[in-house]
Amino acid sequence: MLFDLRARGRRRTVQAIYLTLAVLMGGGLIFFGIGGEVSGGLLDGLGITSGGQSESASEQLEKQEKAALRRTRANPNDAAAWAAVTRLRYQQAGQGDNYDQETAQFTTSGRRELAQAAQAWQRHLALKPNDPDANVAALMVQAFSPPGLNRPKDGVAAAEIVAEARPSSQTFYQLSVFAFAAGQNRKAELAGRRAVELAPKDQRGLVKSQVDEARKSRGFPSATGQ
Repeated sequence: MLFDLRARGRRRTVQAIYLTLAVLMGGGLIFFGIGGEVSGGLLDGLGITSGGQSESASEQLEKQEKAALRRTRANPNDAAAWAAVTRLRYQQAGQGDNYDQETAQFTTSGRRELAQAAQAWQRHLALKPNDPDANVAALMVQAFSPPGLNRPKDGVAAAEIVAEARPSSQTFYQLSVFAFAAGQNRKAELAGRRAVELAPKDQRGLVKSQVDEARKSRGFPSATGQ
């Protein structure tokens, strides 16, 4: 087996690894601009732009956000444009004074940016697109988590989009955690059961214990350090 889970300390280590992987997956969307219309991410701010001029990541994102907002003004029913605004505002929340690198927490100004992103995200969902942007939904899952806006009910809606687009043990576990936190117990139980089913056989016991922990803590067991 890849992991020997009999020792309690080792189980905690594996849980920490899973949490780290989740953060890295989300971080890839932020730092590298993966998925969607954003050309580049935060790492662009460390180098030279395609035009050969040094430009901060914040300045790039601001220009891109203005362009996306122009699209929404030209066509308020452009769901893709609202998704782009959401993504760019989320990325802005990770810039400079908006995000404390030492504590890995959004600051007050960062949470304001997240709130702006949430508004644009609601506009995107209100248009009822056939395929809501799962890449942006993954960002909003993080935005609605305790380190961000701590809005589990909105997190459930975003996590559902991600789980439907990318069904896996991890995405359904994530949905289960948010649903427990939002008091949507039936949805949480169904998602937790699906998370166990989709896990590799040798990891189903671990996933089940994680779902049980989320049930006991009413969500976010890893985030609270329990």
